[in-house]
Parts: sequence; C-alpha cells; structure tokens
Amino acid sequence: MNQREYIAMKIGSLPSDRRSLLKAVGVGAVGIAGMPMLAACTTQSAPAGAGSSDPGASGTPSASLLPAPEPQVKPLLDQQKVNDALAKLDGMVQSAMESTGVPGVAVAVVYRDQMLYAKGFGVRESGKPETVDADTVFQLASVSKPLASTVAAVAVGRKAISWTEPVINHSPGFALKDPYVTRNATAADLLSHQGGLKTGAGDLLEDLGFDQSYILSHLNQQPLDFFRSSYNYSNFGYTAGALAVADAMKLPWADLAEEVLFKPLGMTSTSYRHADYQKASNRALIHVPAGNKTWVAKYSRDADAEAPAGGASSSVHDLARWIRLQLANGSFEGKEVIDPDALGVTHVPHAVSGPPPTPAARTRFYGLGWNVSYDDHARLSLGHSGAFNLGAATAVSLLPGEQLGIVALTNGRPQGIPEAICAAFLDTAQNGAPTVDWLGFTAGVFQKIDEAEKPKVDYSKTPPRVEPARGNDFYVGSYANSYYGPLSVAVESGVLSLELGPAGRTTKFALKHFDGNTFSFESIGENANGLAGAIFAPGADGAGGTASSVRLDFYDQTGLGTFTRG
Repeated sequence: MNQREYIAMKIGSLPSDRRSLLKAVGVGAVGIAGMPMLAACTTQSAPAGAGSSDPGASGTPSASLLPAPEPQVKPLLDQQKVNDALAKLDGMVQSAMESTGVPGVAVAVVYRDQMLYAKGFGVRESGKPETVDADTVFQLASVSKPLASTVAAVAVGRKAISWTEPVINHSPGFALKDPYVTRNATAADLLSHQGGLKTGAGDLLEDLGFDQSYILSHLNQQPLDFFRSSYNYSNFGYTAGALAVADAMKLPWADLAEEVLFKPLGMTSTSYRHADYQKASNRALIHVPAGNKTWVAKYSRDADAEAPAGGASSSVHDLARWIRLQLANGSFEGKEVIDPDALGVTHVPHAVSGPPPTPAARTRFYGLGWNVSYDDHARLSLGHSGAFNLGAATAVSLLPGEQLGIVALTNGRPQGIPEAICAAFLDTAQNGAPTVDWLGFTAGVFQKIDEAEKPKVDYSKTPPRVEPARGNDFYVGSYANSYYGPLSVAVESGVLSLELGPAGRTTKFALKHFDGNTFSFESIGENANGLAGAIFAPGADGAGGTASSVRLDFYDQTGLGTFTRG
C-alpha cells in the first residue's frame, strides 16, 4: 500500500457536506490545507507490547467489541431527496470524466434495500469501443478490505474464531518481530491496523514478485510501532488477520469468500482470484495518465499476494447486493446471511485513524475494514477507498441510518474521482446540491501526494562535481539480504546491472553511474517513484578490490535495504 492508497482511504472517510468537512479537517482547512490531517499519524502512548495481560484480549475490553444499541437518530432523507440527487448523478459522473478524461466509470446506489441506480460510463479500454456497464468487472484495490471483514464476520458469527482470539491459534506460522505481539495479536487488532506493522510493510516484496507465503513469512523482520496504541495502515498485516479466519474455517481465502458471501448474495462476477478477473469477458483494464486528459492501459496488476487486503474484483451490480447486506445488518432478501452482532463489530470504531487537527475538528476512526465517522447529526458514516497506482481507483460510502449507499469504480490511476462522485452524491441528497467542489478538493490532495512521493534524491540531475566510478570488478558479485534475498551485480557489454527478486522470476535493473560509488536505477511496481539509488560501500578501511555491500535506498524504507557481499 502506497501513500496514494492510504490518502485515498482517508478521503473516503470524509463527511459529505461543507460544515462537517470543516469540522473534520479543521476550520479553514478545506482543500490543500487539509493535507496535514490526511497524513499518517500515530499515537505513541505505550511501550511495545502494552495492553491487557489476557492473551485473548484486544486493546480494549472484549465487551467493547459488542455493538451498543443503535442511537435513535431520525432519518433526514426521504425518497424525493434521493430521487432528486439521482437525477443529477449522471451529470456528476460525466463532469468528472470530462475534467479528467478517465476512460471508464461505473456507479451504483442503494436506498432502503433497493438498487435504484446502476450504470456504466465510458469505455473498458482507452481507444477501443467496448463500453462500461453495470456488470463490467473492475479491480477493487482496497475496497477489498470491507469485503474481507464481511467474510470474517461470517466466521465469527459461526463461532469458528472470535475477534479477540490470537490469530496464532489458527495460523501457527504467524510471526512478527515482537514475540509478545506474535502471541497476542487478534483478528480485530490486524483488521483495524493496530498490530504495529508500519504502512507499506511487505509491499515492496510484492512489487518484486514475491508470493504471499514468502512475504508473510518475512514480516517478522519488519520493525514494529506500538502494539494496540498506534495506527498504521498495513496491507499485509490485514491479510495476515483475515487469513487466520480462513485457516479457522479450513478453506483457502478465495474459496471461503465465494462460499460464505459471493454465492449466497448472487455476486457471480466477484472474486479474490486475479485469474478470474482476467477471464472475465466484460472487464475494465487499468490505466495511467499519458498527458492532456489521455490515458493508456500500460500495466497489469496481479494483487493475489495481498488478497484479502486487496485482490478482489467485482462489478457495481454485484457490490450493490453487498451494500444491501451491510445496510440490512447481515440480512439479504429477508434471510440472515451474517450474525448481526458479528457484522456490527466491523462498523464500530477500533482505532483513531485521524486525530482532530484543531479543537473544533472531528476525530475519525477505523473499524474492521471500514472508515468510521459521525456527522453533525450523529449519523454513522462508513466508507473505504481503493487505489492502485498502476491504474485503478474505487470508493464506497454508506449512511446506514439513512439506508443509503453508493459505490463508484474507475479504471484510472487515483486522482480522487470515485471519492468525489460518492461525496457529491451524498452531499446533493442532503443539501440539494454539492456544498463543496469535491473533485477540486480531492484532486488537490492527490496532487500533493504526487509531490510528496518524489524521491529525496533526484537522480535525474547530474551533481555539480561527479566523482568517477571504480572499475566494474569492484561492484560485480553476489550480495545477500535476509529480507529481500540474494542480489547479483553483473556487467554486460560494459554496462552494470543488478538482479533481484524471487528465484526464477528475478528482475534485472540497468545501473547508470551517478556519482562516485552511487548508481541509479528505475524503480518498479505499484510503489515505483522514478529513479532510485544503489550505493556501494568499500570495506571498513576503505581499501580492498571489491565493494563490501550495496544499499538500495528505494528498498531501505524500514532499514532493510542493505545487501552484504557473500
């Protein structure tokens, strides 16, 4: 999960009207000024391992996981207000598409247990005639997370596992760096991003092509933040928690989701298998911008390694059924599919994801796979966004007290488009028209993200004084790293390159001299941000005929990026 996806997730939790937005981000913070609030923030108030001495307890007493009686909040919407907003929804989507050029969008709206709207716009692939409709399959990115917590709630309701039971009881191979956390981390801890893993832990291994088993088995090398008193959005922490549920149910994750959720709801186009997405005849390809509102289907994104946290694909027609289940507290078409108490636990706050930046601002929370917030009328708001830098952006927003929900899927790199569509619709339903320029707001935030994601060293600019490199033999050789595995440096036709990745599927990176013993190479994958550095080091005394190590700064985000000569 990159910063773009993290911020997209945060935007998905913002209230959909001007007054509430001001309170959420701080008075006067609408627009780019909201960025400090949207950045990752943790509460460091207890030592690692702090919490209950009861191995089965979560960070708060177990009773707190039980949903309290719903407050009697009078609905503010009616059929006419929703119909009026629906009449304007086509225009909202078309305006967003005209402003950005994004190739395809699909949207569905549910109100009072009815799918009132399901429509596609644009094309599945830029430059080709096949159009998007309500059954077009999109990659969901992190909208996979609330789908996954729904599946987990089924298992909890069936007593196969409890939210407060250590996951190691069902996944004996689970291990993090702190033995206390390994012994005590629960599904609730991991599905609320409170296990201590930092944002992005494991993601770069996925970019290199390592499989799920390898990544999860190497998370025990990742440094941890404070257990249960810090919030760090973590794909693979979430995946580990959900896979413990699958282990408890004795089924592979994709099979479990299909058996307990997709089939009972008739979600025939939904899957956690990338192969199923690829086989779909009516699927939207992912796109990245190519300038001047043009987009190109340049990449493929196989997210099987991070399923359940990512990796799902679906249509808005299918997702409308899932929204109906959520708004009906676990029932679908009059039949209970999920125990309502188990599902209710996913909808309540478990972690503070957005502390208030000012005294007048509103705190935002994370539940289990859901952003959780409350508006000026004390109404619960649930939402989540998904983002693949390689070309997909999605969002879902629910107002359970109003029995209203909307989902928007796009096949373009995140620019805040689905979040803006969802927010503008809910704002219009409540206020008659948007009270915020939602696309302007979200686009501004994502522009800031682009700037923040730039590498600290600009390897495209030649230094004023360039120290010469040593001979190629100084760099050539094999290097070892316990996290990323072996790295080899070779020379072909006088040009140095390094090779890295899983056996049989390594990636070769061409090295270009930058300065002294530093070379540049092009970063790859979901988290790529341009040129990165390979910094070779001589022996301790500075002498010797070969480099003793090489540090890849792009892969060194948590101090694991140094490779030692074997």
